[in-house]
Amino acid sequence: MTALREKYLTGIAAAGSEAALEEARLAALGKKGEVSLLMRSLGQMSPEERQSAGPALNALKDDLNAAIADARARLAGAALEARLATEWMDVTLPPRPETRGTLHPVSQVMEEVTAIFADLGFAVAEGPQVESDWYNFDALNIPDHHPARAEMDTFYMARATGDNRPPHVLRTHTSPVQIRHMEGFGAPCRIIAPGRVYRADYDQTHTPMFHQVEGLCIDKGVSMANLKWVLEEFCRAFFEVDNVELKFRASHFPFTEPSAEVDIRCSWAGGQLRIGEGDDWLEILGSGMVHPKVLRAAGVDPDEWQGFAFGMGIDRIAMLKYGIPDLRAFFDSDLRWLRHYGFGALQVPTLRAGIGG
Repeated sequence: MTALREKYLTGIAAAGSEAALEEARLAALGKKGEVSLLMRSLGQMSPEERQSAGPALNALKDDLNAAIADARARLAGAALEARLATEWMDVTLPPRPETRGTLHPVSQVMEEVTAIFADLGFAVAEGPQVESDWYNFDALNIPDHHPARAEMDTFYMARATGDNRPPHVLRTHTSPVQIRHMEGFGAPCRIIAPGRVYRADYDQTHTPMFHQVEGLCIDKGVSMANLKWVLEEFCRAFFEVDNVELKFRASHFPFTEPSAEVDIRCSWAGGQLRIGEGDDWLEILGSGMVHPKVLRAAGVDPDEWQGFAFGMGIDRIAMLKYGIPDLRAFFDSDLRWLRHYGFGALQVPTLRAGIGG
C-alpha cells in the first residue's frame, strides 16, 4: 500500500496538464486501474485479510481522490493566470470619443411625459409585464369574444400540462396597472402608467414590443371637461406650442363609457408636421370616462367615484415630435441612428428649461 501511495501521489503531483492528470487517474482508479483491481480482489480474500486490507484500500483511494482534486484546482488556477496575462486590459484608460453613448428617444420621451404629468399632479405607477387573463382582459370589461383576446393579436404564455386555468399573457396595454393601483390604494387617485406592452404585429408603424403611457384620474365630480383640459395642457407642453386645438371623436373602448378618439389640429405643409396650425387633423390617443364595471372590478364604488382614463403610444408621439419615419428603427440598435436621434445625458426635460431637453 505504501509503495502504491508513493507511486501515484508522485505521478499526480508531476502532472503538468489536464490530460496527464487524467492519465494518472485512470492508471490508479479507472475500471482497469491498479487500485480498482485490488478493490475487486477483496471478495477473494479471507475474512481476516479483508478486515485489514479493506480499510487500507479505502484510505488509499480517498488520498488519491483528494490529491487529484488538488491537482485539478492547481491546473485550473494556472490556466486562469495564463489567460488573464494574455487578456489584460488597463481599465483606467479614458473612453474613446466615438464610443460615447446617447439617450434613446423612447427614454427621453418617457422622461418628458413624466415631467409634464408630474407637474399636473400625476404620480407614476408600475406593474408586471406578464399579466393574468383577469387583469389584462376581464377586469377591464373586455369580453371573451373581443378580437384583442385572439392568439393572432396577443402573446399567450405556455401552460403546464393539465392546467386548465386561463393562460397568462404578455400585457397588451398598461391598463392592468390601473386596476392594480386602485386595488391597492383605492380612490381618489391620479396616476400615469408608462411601460412596455406586447402585441403580435410588425410593420412600419407597429412592432411586437412597444411603449405606452396610460393615465387615470378617479375622484368625485370628475368629468370629460377635466379630461379635455389635462390633454390640452399635456399637448401644449409636450409639443411646445401655445395654440393647441383638440377634437374628440366618439369611439368605443370596453373599459370607458363614453369613449373618444382625440385628434390634434396640424399641418403637413412641405412634408413637415406643425402642431396647432393648418386644416389637417392627426389622431394621437384614445380616452374616455372609466366604465363602472372597471371601477367595480378594482374594488371602487362607481356610485361614489368616477373618473377618466387615456392612453397613447410613447413611440408614436416620439416619431411625431422628432420626425422619425419608421418605428422599427427604434429597436435596430443602429449606432448611426442612435447618434442622430439620441439625446445627451444632461438633456434633462423640465418645464422651466424646455421639455425637449
